[in-house]
Amino acid sequence: MLRKTLLAATLALSAAAAAAQAEPLKVGFIYVGPVGDFGWTYQHDQGRQAVEAAYGEAVETTFVESVPEGADAERVIRQLAASGHKLIFTTSFGFMDATLKVAEQFPDVKFEHATGFKTADNVAIYNARFYEGRAVIGTIAGRMTKSNKIGYIGSFPIPEVVMGVNSALLAAQAVNPAAEMHVVWVNSWYDPGREADAAKALIAQGIDVIMQHTDSPAPLQAAEAAGVPAFGQASDMRRFGPAAQLTAVIDDWAPYYVERVGAMLDDAWESTDTWGGLAEGEVVIAPYWNMPYEVATEAAAVERSIRLGRHHPFTGPITDRDGVERLAAGETASDEMLLGMNWFVKGVVGDLPN
Repeated sequence: MLRKTLLAATLALSAAAAAAQAEPLKVGFIYVGPVGDFGWTYQHDQGRQAVEAAYGEAVETTFVESVPEGADAERVIRQLAASGHKLIFTTSFGFMDATLKVAEQFPDVKFEHATGFKTADNVAIYNARFYEGRAVIGTIAGRMTKSNKIGYIGSFPIPEVVMGVNSALLAAQAVNPAAEMHVVWVNSWYDPGREADAAKALIAQGIDVIMQHTDSPAPLQAAEAAGVPAFGQASDMRRFGPAAQLTAVIDDWAPYYVERVGAMLDDAWESTDTWGGLAEGEVVIAPYWNMPYEVATEAAAVERSIRLGRHHPFTGPITDRDGVERLAAGETASDEMLLGMNWFVKGVVGDLPN
């Protein structure tokens, strides 16, 4: 009788272990915008779908879109952690503190925060060197502008956006020393109406090339309607402005997400700080359109030089617009300088709020 009881218990334990093994890893994604923004959030969701395609039934993914940065973010992150999600990606800068707070309450859950700078034992951070792509499109803008006035629609004045403005203008000035960058802030990541209005306002001021660090294709559509060249943001937005788009800086998160979920499945996840760019394939340049062949060739050369590590977009001499030397001749910006960048280079027109 005892032997039968032990055998039954052993079989029950084996069945339980098999069932536990068969349970999929629950992975959550928190998005600041809608998956249909065709920009930032759209690209993160493409990465989520790549995870599902790579691991099939071994994973179960969940996403929550259009989550405001603040108290709502903390609530949503906590709900995912409490509902069995063992890996949670929070995909906007403003989710940083909420992520850290929830992570402290759920030490057995792993969290990954995009574009932030705070880590913990169970919190990793990841980012992409968007400024490398901005150097490529800045080269194009410097050649394409006839007024020497380039427009830049910014979301928020955080270092990620500020370094993009500076990188684009430095590259533009390298081929056109008279180039200026006119910045307008919309104080939102995704607001098609305000983004379009900002583009129209810039065009009305004589700006003849439009850039953006916002998430909808509205600026590109406004540029298309006005017959002004522009660039896509985060994804290839050419369908929204086929006559206007010159190229786009694409964020490709899929390889990173697949790798990090794989680490969880292999029980090999560690808190890391990842910042990939053109060389790592996290920043991708869309095909070149609507420009002379020689401009495309020049831009491709800049792209290749950055990818191979032969050129850094922030190489001195660089002076800010107050006349302060930030980098001496031949000096390259450190990651610490880039991640804390709160100044504009000479030639940027527009406010830089604190």
